[in-house]
Order: sequence, then structure tokens, then C-alpha cells
Amino acid sequence: MTNHLKIAPIQQNPSLKARAYEALKLAITDMNIYAPDAQLRLDERDLSQRFGVSRTPLREALAQLESEGLVRIVMRRGIYINRRTKAEILDMITVWAALESMAARLATKEATDAELAGLHALVDVFNVDEVSQRMGEYSDANIRFHQAIIALGGCKLIEEITNGLFFHVRAIRQRTIFENERVKRSIVDHKEIIAALEARDTERAERLVREHTLKLREHVDRNVNLD
Repeated sequence: MTNHLKIAPIQQNPSLKARAYEALKLAITDMNIYAPDAQLRLDERDLSQRFGVSRTPLREALAQLESEGLVRIVMRRGIYINRRTKAEILDMITVWAALESMAARLATKEATDAELAGLHALVDVFNVDEVSQRMGEYSDANIRFHQAIIALGGCKLIEEITNGLFFHVRAIRQRTIFENERVKRSIVDHKEIIAALEARDTERAERLVREHTLKLREHVDRNVNLD
């Protein structure tokens, strides 16, 4: 994940607005909007030149992104990527903790042994003492681990709701995973969660997942400035 937009030219075709929308959405979701140096203001003329499209389809794409809450258009001021407030992020993490822990509970009953064993590939390849040399790789695996637990729960509504939170929760996880030795504690937590899931220990798996995510909430509350 980057802290700035990566833009590639768009091929001209009849669905130019749709392609501009998809390309811009991908660029926004690929950046870490909560990094301290994140550039949140978008320049319409610059985007038009970098995408290689006229400003009309770009404006239509931006209007659609605004309706989805990814950007906000302020008259006579500009276009901004919509970064949430700290209070909103804390609420999102709280809701994520509740939903993912329920997914873990369901996974102990619904997931197959093979599906649960698949979680090891996202954790066992990382050594606590050496993970600092593979931080980017672990950061991605960390996000996939939490997505996998939600999927293993088998509840489509939980997946749908967490998808709505994913962009912001992923970005704040990406920003904070390297702070205060959190990455090492994360590996330990993940291994304990897998053990509880494989043991079909429903109560322990649910509790460990909830507590793990609430540690993120506590860290953000104490250490992250989003002003």
C-alpha cells in the first residue's frame, strides 16, 4: 500500500466514465490515507492529464465516488479523499472486533479442518525475531489473515458489513502495525487464534479475536493523531 496515488493512463472507449471510476477507486484504495504524509487533496486537472481523459468523465467518476463516501467535493475549495476522524476510526474498529470475533465463533463450527489449516500459511512463515526484515510482506499477510477469519465464518452479512469498513480499517492497520513492537505481538496472537480455532474452542477463539482487534483500538486511541 502506498501513501500517494498511482495513476496509469486510461484507454479511450465508450465506457470512459466507468473506467475512470474503477481506475480512480483502485488508486485511492491502494494508498494509505492515514499515513502522516498522505496527500488527500486531488487536483482535477492533474488527474485528467495523468489518466489521459477529458474532465467530463472524470467529474462523473468523482461524483460516484463521492456518493460512496470515498471522496468529498467542496465547492470553491477542491476535492479531497475522505479520511475519517479518529472517533470514527475507533468506532469502526469496535464494530470490526465484534463482527470478526463472531465470525471466529462461527468458524469453529462451520469451517473444515483443511480451511482452518490454511491460516498457517499466513502466519507460520514469519519468525518473531526476523519479521522486522519482512515488514511489508507481513503487513499484507496480516490483513489477509483477518479477512480469512471473516470468510471462514460463512456469514455473508458479516462479510458485507466488514467490506464497508475494510478500506479504513486496513489503512489504519497498515499504518500502526510497525509501531511499538505491535508486529511481534501480532504474530503471537495470530498463532494463539489459529490454535483455538483448530481445537474448536469456540469461546476462546471468539475472545482472542475480539481482544486482538481491541488492542488495535487501544493503540490508536493512545498513540495515533489523525488531526
